[in-house]
Amino acid sequence: MKTILPYLMLLFCGLSFSQTTITGSVVDDNSQPIPGANIIIVGTSTGTVTDFDGNFSLTTNLNPPFSLQGSSVGFETVTLEVTSNNQNINFILNEGTSLDEVVISASRTPERVFESPVTIERFGLKEIKNTASAEFYDGLENLKGVDVNTNSLTFKSVNTRGFATFANTRFMQLVDGMDNAAPTLNFPLGNLLGMIETDVQSVELLPGASSALYGANAFNGILFMRSKSAFDHTGISAYYKQGLTSQETAGDNEYKDYGIRAAHKFSDKFAAKINFSYLQGTDWAANDTRGKDRDNTFVKPGSTRANDIDYDGINVYGDLVSTNLSRVKSSPDFLAQLPNPALANLVPDVNVSRTGYDEADLTNYDAKSIKADWGLYFRPWENDFEIQYVGKIGSGSTIYQGSNRYQIKNFFLQQHKLEIKNKNFFVRGYLTADNGGDSYDMVFTGVNLNRQWKSDDQWFGEYAGAFIQGTLGGLTAEQAHAAARAAADTGRFEPGTPEFINAFNKVTSDPDVLTGSQLKSESKIYHADANYNFSHLTDFAEIQVGGSARQYVLNSSGAIYTDRLSEIYYSEVGLYTQLQKKFLEDDRLKLTASLRYDKSQLFDAFLSPRISLGYNIGENENHNIRASFQTGFRNPDTQALYIGFNVGPIVLIGGAADNPERFSKTVSAGNGLSTTGQAIIGSNSLTFNGAGAYNNSFTRSSVTAFGVSRNPADLQIANIGLVKPEQVSSFEIGYRGKIDKFIVDFSTYLNQYKDFLATRDVVNPLYGDVQLTQQLPNTTPLAIAAIANSDFQAFRAYTNTAADVNSYGAAIGVSTKVFGNFDFETNYTFTKLDFDRVANPNTQTNFNTPEHKVKASFGNTELFENFGFNVAWRWSDNYVWEASFATGAVPAFHVMDAQINYRVPSLKSTFKAGASNLFGDEYFTAVGTGLIGSMYYLSWTINN
Repeated sequence: MKTILPYLMLLFCGLSFSQTTITGSVVDDNSQPIPGANIIIVGTSTGTVTDFDGNFSLTTNLNPPFSLQGSSVGFETVTLEVTSNNQNINFILNEGTSLDEVVISASRTPERVFESPVTIERFGLKEIKNTASAEFYDGLENLKGVDVNTNSLTFKSVNTRGFATFANTRFMQLVDGMDNAAPTLNFPLGNLLGMIETDVQSVELLPGASSALYGANAFNGILFMRSKSAFDHTGISAYYKQGLTSQETAGDNEYKDYGIRAAHKFSDKFAAKINFSYLQGTDWAANDTRGKDRDNTFVKPGSTRANDIDYDGINVYGDLVSTNLSRVKSSPDFLAQLPNPALANLVPDVNVSRTGYDEADLTNYDAKSIKADWGLYFRPWENDFEIQYVGKIGSGSTIYQGSNRYQIKNFFLQQHKLEIKNKNFFVRGYLTADNGGDSYDMVFTGVNLNRQWKSDDQWFGEYAGAFIQGTLGGLTAEQAHAAARAAADTGRFEPGTPEFINAFNKVTSDPDVLTGSQLKSESKIYHADANYNFSHLTDFAEIQVGGSARQYVLNSSGAIYTDRLSEIYYSEVGLYTQLQKKFLEDDRLKLTASLRYDKSQLFDAFLSPRISLGYNIGENENHNIRASFQTGFRNPDTQALYIGFNVGPIVLIGGAADNPERFSKTVSAGNGLSTTGQAIIGSNSLTFNGAGAYNNSFTRSSVTAFGVSRNPADLQIANIGLVKPEQVSSFEIGYRGKIDKFIVDFSTYLNQYKDFLATRDVVNPLYGDVQLTQQLPNTTPLAIAAIANSDFQAFRAYTNTAADVNSYGAAIGVSTKVFGNFDFETNYTFTKLDFDRVANPNTQTNFNTPEHKVKASFGNTELFENFGFNVAWRWSDNYVWEASFATGAVPAFHVMDAQINYRVPSLKSTFKAGASNLFGDEYFTAVGTGLIGSMYYLSWTINN
């Protein structure tokens, strides 16, 4: 026994500590290495990924034999047998089709694109590496059905299926499960504060309503960005881009962008990663000097400062302030200039605006983005059960166009997430907080710069006095107006002077819109959500349940919202369930049904069902047809609820039940209250709130008509309703399949909206009721007198319209190989709004989408050894851009992007040279933004 015991102990130790090591490589059918390929032991969660050269090494406690699976996005999956220790396994993966790629977002569970129950677009590692755009985020513009509206160089807004604005609260963007929206703005700032290129694992995009699984904000679509795992993708990778932007207005300017990713797997239990990126360039300068109609913001092509005394330039700020000269007659500054008071009768009954500053005088167009994120990942049992903490911060400077044009400067956003998950469930909670930094409203910067130099009363008084002097001197009306402006502008702060700089700094650091322009914000969102998949517990069907909760904390100090006196709090909760079941022979028929319950603190609860059927046809099941019906809803966003923003001619007012009374404004003699109005109310000042927009208002179009006709019968009562959730019923059918050598993906849809959220332009008389029951002694209704004396406040109020609003469209994409191994893709998208604008002139839908779009790409990842290229072209039809800042036509345009790349395996590097808008035909996607020029760049990417 003593002799045998040592041998038994030795055998036991050997068995206890035996390990199997497998090494190998993964290449494509052209013998080119595939970096980032997944290697996993079948039936376990143990795996690794290949390095830049396509090599891998994997150690396990399992003893052979067992199966090893190799896979990569865009390639067919291969399984090989491991029969001995230290075996060398070499995978050869044949290139697959886009239909074989696996997506998660369509059903919250992994499935092939081919079998997705709804339309989905995917932008994987291959597409990211080969995009012709300077940034991967810009490459989304080439996806079928996707619109990207360019606000500025670093701020682009993604949208699908219409109703696009830069403040796109209808579209949701998730980064590793976290909503990327800034709390103050309630929408994502593009990729300004998103993900860096070397950490992107995949991007998925769901067009259309997704409320049934993702809640109220996923109304028009949802974008998912997923980062690389710190366990699977270790090491250091980095990129550097250097180039220039070229625009006729701004000239040629340097552009640089660099980033680094570092991840380390300390053990099978613990891993960590960190990312950092920095981008700097010069924004697209905006210099559209065409005038705008003050009543409806439509562009007036013939209006210039030289020929329009009431000029309001698109990219000229300060001329927003306008008054009728007849109201100046009581101004002391005016009367002091007159030797005889009777001369006041020479003042014409015309509107005149102050002189504004060009946008270039109020910004340096600095575009900047600084992003960093980090993560700690713990797997206590060395399997897929994972506990993680993720932190993200971002700061940037850009131009944002909403109700006005804003310089977003040193804006700061942070997110912190705790999550527990495995392949069957997740529970996460995160905080999103923002800080407006040094951001400011450029329109009100111009307005209050003028007021720092000279008050409105003084300026208009001097203008009227100089006009009379010119008239008495024999000048024509046109000449007298020119002389009056020159006299009133004498001594005006000139850009670049110490007086201008001091006034500029004072105004942009003051959040009071009456005297300053700072956008002050420190808002927060607290969010939690969870999901459990029961598929491992039952074979009947795949069943999921989940839920979410969110609390908003708004704090703009009154600069945007009606939160001057206190923060605004409100919350939302939701629950959902989904069932997926396959039927018939070979599981050809797939049913997906889901139901979501949502309750906002401010509104009644809503149910959102979705049902879809997919059927695989053909002998080889390589054709899939699908049909789906779903209802969605959209809670009014933070601005639709609680905005209270005075933008000059109008006030933007939110329609939450408690909001109109939270807004207040004071008018006084010479500042919005006429002499007649003072006599009527018996005071030289009046303070009012926003309630009149909803319970005592006329439609703005009828007030305009009354101004021409002076016929009270033209006035129409508005008295609109407060906001409530918007609903949509969405019908979609589609086809995916392989026809000979062609991959075809087609979809068509119809969206029918109920209680469509929109804004209506209304006019609230400052005294009198719109039912015209309150009258002056001469029987003139008080409200008529108020309108006639211009004693009213125009509101752009958030509400729901009872008008029929529908949209429909279709999209088809075709991809194939041509000339051997060249990739060719093309797609066409049709989008149409069904809405009677003539019958609803006071309602803005902000559809802002071209009816027709065509896109195409052509490239080869291996034109010759280690050399590839890609060319992407897109064409957009003309359309009307409708927004509160400016409304007008966007001409049709076409753009071509191109890149060539060369891989140097010995350096684990890829070098790329590319150009966006290669031919330099400048264009714009929204009225008021800078023309989009060209970008030329060189990049070096290491170990990605």
